[in-house]
Amino acid sequence: MIPVENATSRSQGDVHIEHTNLTLEEELEASLVNGKLPCAAAFRIATRLKVPRRKVGDSANKLNIKIVNCQLGCFP
Repeated sequence: MIPVENATSRSQGDVHIEHTNLTLEEELEASLVNGKLPCAAAFRIATRLKVPRRKVGDSANKLNIKIVNCQLGCFP
């Protein structure tokens, strides 16, 4: 498990999400939009946790989380 070092917060629509010492898996779950993970959110998670984007993608796959709105055009 990889905890977030610094607490951050952000709004997601009407939902306010507070990130404090979350693991990678918890970050993924907290960032879902309609049950799916936007690619931009995956990039932000990787940056915030200082882990490779590939690790975020592999963890999403392990949790059966679909990545959508791919910034590279791979996933519509």
